[in-house]
Amino acid sequence: MAHTEVRTAQQPNATVTQVSFNPQDNTQICAVGHGLFKMFRYADSTLKPSQNLKQEHYNFTCHCWVSDDRILAGTDSGKLFVIQNGEILHEIKLDLKSESRSVQSQILTPIERQTDSIDMESRQDVKCIVPFSRGVIVAAGTNKAYTFDRIDDNKEYFRRNREIMLPNDPVDKSNNERIVAMCLSPSEETLVADVATFSYLTEGYHHAQVTGVDICVRKQLIATCGVDKSVRIWNYETGTLEVCKEFQEEAYTVSLHPSGLFVLVGFSDKLKLFTILIDDLRPFKEFSIRGCREALFSNGGHVFAAVHGNVIQIYSTVTFENITNLKGHNGKVRQLVWSPDDTRLFSCGMDGAIYEWELATSKRLHEAVLKACGYTSLSLSADAKTVYAVGTDRKIKEILDAQQILREIPISPDDMQPTSIALSHTGKSLIVGTSKGTVRSYKFPLTKADEFTEYIGHVGMINRLRITFQDEYVISIGDDGLVILWKLQEHGVSKKDKESTFAEEILITKSDLEEKNTLIRELKQRVTELREENEYQLKLKEMNYAERIRDLTDKFMQEMENLKTKNTVITGEKEKEASKHAEQVHDLLEKQNKELQDLESSNNQKLMLEYEKYQELQAKTQKTQEEYERQITELENRKEEEVTRQRMQYTAQLEKLKNDLILEREKNKQQSRDHEETKRQIEEDADEEILKMMQGHEQALIECKEENVSLRNKSTTFQRKVEESIKKKDADLTSLKNEEIKLQQAIRGLKKDIEGLKKEIQERDETIQDKEKRIYELKRKNQELEKFKFVLDYKIKELKKQIEPRELEIKDMKEQITNMEAELERLSKSNDEEKLKNEELKQKLSASALALQQEKQMKRDSELSLKRIKTDLHNCSALLQEPKLLKQKVFEINQLYVREDATEAANVDQDIQKEYARQRDHLERTVRSLKTKLDKDSERHKNDNIRIMQENVTLIKEINDLRRELKSARVKLQDLQTAMGISRKMAATTTDQIVQALHTHQNNHLVKEKHTELENLITRQRSEIQRLNDQLVHIEGRSRPTSGQLPPINSALAAH
Repeated sequence: MAHTEVRTAQQPNATVTQVSFNPQDNTQICAVGHGLFKMFRYADSTLKPSQNLKQEHYNFTCHCWVSDDRILAGTDSGKLFVIQNGEILHEIKLDLKSESRSVQSQILTPIERQTDSIDMESRQDVKCIVPFSRGVIVAAGTNKAYTFDRIDDNKEYFRRNREIMLPNDPVDKSNNERIVAMCLSPSEETLVADVATFSYLTEGYHHAQVTGVDICVRKQLIATCGVDKSVRIWNYETGTLEVCKEFQEEAYTVSLHPSGLFVLVGFSDKLKLFTILIDDLRPFKEFSIRGCREALFSNGGHVFAAVHGNVIQIYSTVTFENITNLKGHNGKVRQLVWSPDDTRLFSCGMDGAIYEWELATSKRLHEAVLKACGYTSLSLSADAKTVYAVGTDRKIKEILDAQQILREIPISPDDMQPTSIALSHTGKSLIVGTSKGTVRSYKFPLTKADEFTEYIGHVGMINRLRITFQDEYVISIGDDGLVILWKLQEHGVSKKDKESTFAEEILITKSDLEEKNTLIRELKQRVTELREENEYQLKLKEMNYAERIRDLTDKFMQEMENLKTKNTVITGEKEKEASKHAEQVHDLLEKQNKELQDLESSNNQKLMLEYEKYQELQAKTQKTQEEYERQITELENRKEEEVTRQRMQYTAQLEKLKNDLILEREKNKQQSRDHEETKRQIEEDADEEILKMMQGHEQALIECKEENVSLRNKSTTFQRKVEESIKKKDADLTSLKNEEIKLQQAIRGLKKDIEGLKKEIQERDETIQDKEKRIYELKRKNQELEKFKFVLDYKIKELKKQIEPRELEIKDMKEQITNMEAELERLSKSNDEEKLKNEELKQKLSASALALQQEKQMKRDSELSLKRIKTDLHNCSALLQEPKLLKQKVFEINQLYVREDATEAANVDQDIQKEYARQRDHLERTVRSLKTKLDKDSERHKNDNIRIMQENVTLIKEINDLRRELKSARVKLQDLQTAMGISRKMAATTTDQIVQALHTHQNNHLVKEKHTELENLITRQRSEIQRLNDQLVHIEGRSRPTSGQLPPINSALAAH
């Protein structure tokens, strides 16, 4: 694709901020930027500058078209300019720091935010301008947008009316969001604003040392606390942060209740119990334990232990009473572990002591004291008989009954110290965390010091290790602020059913629940109202669409019926005219035959007298005949080319229309398939009608040509018969031409009707598209309501049940469309069969054309022989003064051309009669087949036939005049004979006597006058014959005179 690039300014660093098209003229473009305001016009595939702002020192940030030639542009200094034809008409200054008296503030409801980064400094640049029906909306500064109303004042074009405020973001405390883009709904009811703000790329991790970690049995939660003064609840299955709570002081330790609904957090002044809500930690109970760095719920959750200095205090979770205090440690207690049955408590401290406490008696059952080692972490076996501990002596100790050390495993290298230890619940894995941030997995049971696998994860000391109750993950926390989950894989150990273990319950306060219920009821009511309104609107639209579709269907069906009726009427009229024409042709032929018989009987007597005139006329006629044959051939070729060109043109136009209809059908597949089907059927009907008309016209032309050939063969001997047949054929051709013109007009009318229907269908398709856009907007609004789907699932199911009948209706419509497509395929097959029949008819036509060519060749041969005979006879005219030589020459001509005996000549005549009889039978069958058609076409050809009859009357009148002139010429000839001394009694029977009489009376004055008068008469007769020949040529038109075999000369002489 070709593209156009335009330099908008001479400055190399000029920046274009916005480019827009004129909504009223898509060839006009406006571009604004820093020190830039340009107008361009797109013409001849190039952008040509049209208007430029004379003052280009402003930095324009945005603009919009407020009319077809007026633009409102904003700058980075908080100014608005009304520009027209490259001139600034008005300037508006936005005072964003002070509030206007007439400003009414509104809050813009947040919908959805995008993450774009811009400069958040306190600037007053105009970022976006959106036009609406009463004015424009301008976004400028931070958190605000302004509406300006259009006023009809040449001094002040816009006036500020309202201020729109963005809501405060609870996460973003800077409160300096800036609107970068706005969009107004077509109904001007909703304004969507896109702000440039930041959102969290990842979850909020700890950004300092993590000091405590704990897990629970009933939920997949991890609780952590750190030096960053935050407590965080994580979901280790989804890897997401559930709750984050920040405090004013540092949290030392954290412990989750087994149910996952409560959490203990130790602070410097108090130990606090929190309830875990869906998005918050709410304080529930406080305990006066200062600097608590270790607290732990029991496995059952009914009690918890908290370290207060060197004393371990036991509290009831139900009554929150201090049940007992466990005293014995001389140093800091570093870790507490409950036995599986919650009857005993194990503790270790920096004083080198590990104690086993009995909760019922508050006494120590066992103890293991090693002054040289300060214990930092311990873990308990599943039977609570073996304790595994690590301390400052860099050894892993296995202690039986918390009093006897069974074995010690040293940690290497020497600079690495174990800081935490954890034993899986299956007793198959022992995990140790080190001061280097590595995690070691020792082969269990412990045998050798070097049988372990080490993993590197933290970059600082590991503070605590925990293993989930399903032995699926190992959780490690460290000084680097990381919480790492390690996948624990134990061979030969089956995992527990996680789905039956975890619970989905959450805590919620009564006030929150009531608020949520109130909101749900309101939303339900709103959804119900919207659904009812949408259903009502959809029903109305469906009723309107159904009614419109029914009206369109009825209208199209009515139009189709009208076209079919019109076609039937035209066909009936054509058949009626054809039948009438056939009857008239039959009557004319009978009348012509009678006249020809009369003329034959009279012309046989006149033939010898008019023979010399006929020789001259025949020569001229031959020349004109050849010329007109050439012209007729050219006209026929030209006509065939024109018919072929028009047929190809109409076929191409129809194909183009079909392709256009196919494209339109693809664009409107679902909505306008019925309309397209109807339109296609109309086009096919029109195509078939056109083809039928063209075929009928061609068939009529072929029949007319065959009729001309037969009439030529019948009128070979007599010139008058040729004239009458030529006149008749010319009249037929004229009527056919008129019929062709009328058919072409009918075709053009049908095409205009088709174009009108196409335009109407296109307009209706556009209307349907507008309705579809409206439906799409309604669907988009429904999609916005689907955001509340998680609390309205059961309502959606009911709606789906209501949609099922509609789906069944759609299914029925699809089946109906399938049936219609099957019917279309059947019609297509029928069309193919008609095409095959058409091809067979064309082949028959080719065979008839070949036979016609052969007949024409025979005709040319006969005409050539006739021409030779005429030439020889013309040569014999020079021997009129020598009768003997003339007689001898005539016999020679007879021997040359008439070589067959009388029987053979009779046979030739008999063959000719048989051919005439066969053609007459063919014509009679044709006339009988066309009688019914001619009856229907009689009214249409009535005027043409009347005109033809009038012309025939005129011609007959002229023939009668000629006969009267011939009669007067005979009278004058008799007077001339009388003057020359030749009477009927002594009439010369030979040519020699006539010549002798002429020589005898050549000096007679009366003879000279008669001779002069006779010559003048002959001249006039020749002029009249020339005029009749010209008229004959004009009447012949596209027909050509026929020729045939003359009778033998001997028989002609014998007749005279």
